[in-house]
Amino acid sequence: MTTPTPDAVMTALAAVIDPEIKRPITELGMVERVDVGPDGAVALTVLLTVVGCPMRDTITREVTAAVAAVTGVTDVDLTLGVMSDEQRAGLQQQLRGGVAAKEIPFARPDSLTKVFAIASGKGGVGKSTLTVNLALALARRGRRVGLVDADIYGHSVPAMLGLADERPTQVESMIMPVPTPSGVSVISIGMLKPRRDQVVAWRGPMLDRALVQMLADVYWGDLDVLLVDLPPGTGDIPMSLGQHLPNAEVVVVTTPQAAAAEVAERAGTMASMLHQRVVGVIENMSYLACPHCGPEHRLDVFGSGGGRRVADTLGERFGYAVPLLGEVPLAPELREGGDAGVPIVAAAPDSPAALEIDRIAGALAALGRGLEGRQLGLTPAGRG
Repeated sequence: MTTPTPDAVMTALAAVIDPEIKRPITELGMVERVDVGPDGAVALTVLLTVVGCPMRDTITREVTAAVAAVTGVTDVDLTLGVMSDEQRAGLQQQLRGGVAAKEIPFARPDSLTKVFAIASGKGGVGKSTLTVNLALALARRGRRVGLVDADIYGHSVPAMLGLADERPTQVESMIMPVPTPSGVSVISIGMLKPRRDQVVAWRGPMLDRALVQMLADVYWGDLDVLLVDLPPGTGDIPMSLGQHLPNAEVVVVTTPQAAAAEVAERAGTMASMLHQRVVGVIENMSYLACPHCGPEHRLDVFGSGGGRRVADTLGERFGYAVPLLGEVPLAPELREGGDAGVPIVAAAPDSPAALEIDRIAGALAALGRGLEGRQLGLTPAGRG
């Protein structure tokens, strides 16, 4: 029988990805020792980032499976340790790559992450539900997706993803976003509170600080897309996002109702005032498929045409085309999925609402990095 070598075991461990940091545990310095006995028994120590790491069971399972699959291994004796303060500080420095601790990586000129801020003029239009489902739909399309629940007062994203009682891991001053089975990484002020029922009663400066913390202090890794679920209206958080992430592109959510459309136009106009480009409008609760006649008979429960009105009005106001990205039907499954913590794109991917959300996600994924409508921050050079 061939006796495995420590190098062979390390090669196998290189395929084990830390579920929070999304990088190989060998690259992160988490493998402290590997001993291989003459009989093929392997004893190894893997260091967790913190005591009580919520992903310890996942790491145990995947490390054991990877080592056991190496040719010649007869037994795996895994010991889990914890990084020292010095090791955690080194890991933090490695992950930040020399970037200043309070610098928002998505605001850097060389950032390749597309940032979409999902906005609405008023509450109750299903903005957070759509944001969560769009995140999952983009992940299903192979994108690496992050989701920031910036609705500080009305944070509902954790519950919609079944993460209401989850808390992020902290490595020194750096926070790990909470991973989901779909691959979407999530952070919410609801995950940073000591208790789920605690009320957030903050004003302007504190709100700005919370937003910066979720963008700068969280280790997001290499994302293709970052979705930011904004609170409804035109208050402190949308203004702060415009200041800290002027390159963010805005998607406005409305319902067909004329009153909702009017306030949605204000949210889009606010984004333009902050020099952010509005890339589209989503009309939610567009219609209800008749339960008797079938989907070909649509019941306009909340009226019709609101989404088209918002898109056309904003396009005329800005001087560039603002498309109506989609019309998501009113569906009990959409609400039920959010309440159960299993969004509709995962629970019922073939339903009309899920298919429309997936189509919208495809349109967002296909957007290029055009400069039209975006502030470049250029100052004309003086002439000699």
